[in-house]
Amino acid sequence: MTQELSRTSALADRHRALGSGLEDWNGMGTAWTYDSDPNIEHNAIREAAGLFDMSGLKKVQVRGKDAAAVIDHLISRDMSKINVGQSAYGSILNDAGRVCDDAIIYHLQNEHWLLVHGSGESMERLQESAAGKAVTIAFDDDLHDISLQGPLAVDFLNAHTPLDLPALRYFQQQQTTLFNHPCILSRTGYSGERGYEIFAATAVVGEIWDNIVKLGATQGIMPCSFTALDKVRIEAALLFYGYDMTAEHSPWEVGLGWTISSVGDYRGKAAAMKLREQKRFEMVGLVFEHSDALVGGESLIHANETVGTVNSPGWSQRMKQSLGLAHLRPDLTAVGTTLQVTGEEGFSCQATVAATPFYDPTKSRTHA
Repeated sequence: MTQELSRTSALADRHRALGSGLEDWNGMGTAWTYDSDPNIEHNAIREAAGLFDMSGLKKVQVRGKDAAAVIDHLISRDMSKINVGQSAYGSILNDAGRVCDDAIIYHLQNEHWLLVHGSGESMERLQESAAGKAVTIAFDDDLHDISLQGPLAVDFLNAHTPLDLPALRYFQQQQTTLFNHPCILSRTGYSGERGYEIFAATAVVGEIWDNIVKLGATQGIMPCSFTALDKVRIEAALLFYGYDMTAEHSPWEVGLGWTISSVGDYRGKAAAMKLREQKRFEMVGLVFEHSDALVGGESLIHANETVGTVNSPGWSQRMKQSLGLAHLRPDLTAVGTTLQVTGEEGFSCQATVAATPFYDPTKSRTHA
């Protein structure tokens, strides 16, 4: 039976033409695969640029006199430091101090913020934080999010916008035009490369997409699927909510302790601080002695004890390695530690704890 989707991207027909079956993510048909080889897409992201439709992310407009206070209570960052034109990534905590979502929040104008989140509970927690406040909350599926990620992205886009794009710093955004269409250009992404997200309305996002595909083709720029996106985000050790973290996990366990501000009175802060010394596991990167991607969910074994779980596995044809992000008992997380991996149908291989990110460990590309 075909699953009924509650949300539709304005780019759906373009994805179908590229071979996508529009599988569900976050209630929207999403291009998990195209007819093109995901390894070729992977190469494009690293060597030229890859174009993604990220519109499955949920966009929420937050406006009003109390918008700043509501946003500051919602997310674990000190948002008083985020000026107009800047954004911040952080953890959304529940009252128990555990991670019920992650999000980027953009400060668009005075008394106007944009919340962009995935499949967790951000909207529910936002509504709680907004109760009784002078603020309006509007889910905005007219606003689409496409993303151009890779080393050619900056020069390519800069040729088609009046904005001085090279001057836009990491986690900054600006309202401008692209191919003469209004949009927001944001220096953010999910690839481990320098890249940009383009927020644009339904009426114009198709023409923006088409122009990038047509004009970028001669430079090796191409549409890319979520299968390729999964490869690059694992190489960059970027987390995916629902796989690497859930509402059962503290931020310290999943490597998000750096998002927990000591300033402010946001939801879950006191509870999260108490969990800091109670880590049951830590997030690590693993290299597997295997010639393909693992399935996910495999057990990690040390001294005949189960000590962790593989969450996000992937094969990197560029690094010629089978990689994964995993939860592992804290006393075993030193780089170089070896573990046995077991899975269904008798699967077994060895894994070694590796430093992360696997790709570009100094993050010189994203922060260039």
